[in-house]
Amino acid sequence: MNPSGNGWIKKLLKEAAKNNSFLNVESETFYNALRDCGFIYGSNFDVVCHVVLNKDFTDEELSKTNLCLALLYTHANAHTEKPFIESVINFYTEINELKTSFFNDLLGEKKSSEQLEKIIQKRIQIDDNFITKNFNYFLINVLLYVDVLAYQEYLKNETLSIEYIKNLEAAIETIALSALHAKTSKNQYDESLIKLFESSLRYRNSKPMAYTDAIKNMKTQLEKYYVLDLACMASWTDKTIEKKEELFLIDLSTDLQIDTIYIKQSIKTVNRFYMLHKDEIALLNTNNLAKSFYNNSSKMVKKLIVRNSKRLYQELKDSKELMVLLTQSTKRDLTPKEQKKVQEQLLDIFKSIPSLAIFLLPGGALLLPLVVKFIPKLLPSAFDDNRIED
Repeated sequence: MNPSGNGWIKKLLKEAAKNNSFLNVESETFYNALRDCGFIYGSNFDVVCHVVLNKDFTDEELSKTNLCLALLYTHANAHTEKPFIESVINFYTEINELKTSFFNDLLGEKKSSEQLEKIIQKRIQIDDNFITKNFNYFLINVLLYVDVLAYQEYLKNETLSIEYIKNLEAAIETIALSALHAKTSKNQYDESLIKLFESSLRYRNSKPMAYTDAIKNMKTQLEKYYVLDLACMASWTDKTIEKKEELFLIDLSTDLQIDTIYIKQSIKTVNRFYMLHKDEIALLNTNNLAKSFYNNSSKMVKKLIVRNSKRLYQELKDSKELMVLLTQSTKRDLTPKEQKKVQEQLLDIFKSIPSLAIFLLPGGALLLPLVVKFIPKLLPSAFDDNRIED
C-alpha cells in the first residue's frame, strides 16, 4: 500500500478487512494503541495495531493511515448503517457547512474513496513545499485525535455542534498551557510547543478558556485521557518530567476524576516514547539546518528509490557500464571522471522516471551520493502498490 498514491484508502480498507481484530478491542485499548504508535502525540512511527505493514511510510503517510483507521474503528463501534466512506465525508461536510475553512473545493464531488483521500490529505497539515517541510518545526498533527472525538460525537447524535469542537480545542489549549506554565523554566522545546498548540487550533477565541471551564468540558473518558496525555507531552522536557510538573499532573487527574494510576502510566509512557524517538522528532531535534536537510533528504530519496525499484532496477540492468561503476564504488573511491560518468548516466535514468524528477532540479545532483548509498537495497517489487486484483 502506498498512502501517497491514488486508491490508498480502498487498498487500506481491503487490508483492514483481512486483519480486522482491532475493530473488536475495547475503546481504551485502541486509544492506548494510538498513543503507542505516536498518533496521540502527533509524531507517528508505526501503523496502529499493525493493521498494515509499515515498510517505509513517512510521518505524513502514517498520519493519514492512522487517522483513517481511527475513524474506521469509531465507525465500526458506532453500529451505524451508513457506509464508512459516505459517513466520514458527511462528517467533514457538516464541519464545512458550519463555516470552517476546510474543504470548500472538494465537497461538491461525488462521495467516493478518492474524495475522502483528498479530504484527509487536506486535513494533514504538513507543508507540500519540500524545502519548507525540512525546516518547519510545527508539522506535527497533535490535534488530529480531535477529529476522531468529533466524529464519535457526530455518529452519536447524527449531527455536530460547532461549539463541541470549539470548546474541546479551547479546553485542550488551556490545560496544555497550564502544564507548560507549571515548569520552573522554559526551554526551546517548551516555546515550540506553545507555538504548536497556537498554530494547530482551528478556532481561536480572543479570551482563553478558564481552567475550571476547561475541566468541565472534558466529559467522556477518552476526552479526559487525551487531554491528560497532551498535558504530559507538554510537561516533558529533555529526559524527565519535573517534580513540580508531576504534582500539577496529579492534581489534573484528580480534577478530571481519573485514577492516579493512569496518570503515572501516562507519565511513564510519554517518557518512554520521547526517549526512544527524541532524535527523530523535528520538534525535539536540535540538529543544525544542514544536517536536518540531509537527514530529511535521505529519507525522501530512500522512499523514492524503493517505490520505483522495479523500473529503476531494470534501467540499471540495461546500463552495464553504470552497474560496474556502482559496484566498484562499494570497494574503492571512484575517480572524478568516473563520478561524473555515474552522475550523467543516473540523471539520464531519472529522466525516464517522473517521480524521481527532483534530481533534475538545480542542485539535485548533490543527492546522488544518497542514491549510491541505497542502491544495494534495490529489490524488484510491484510498481502500483495500491492496485487491487479483481
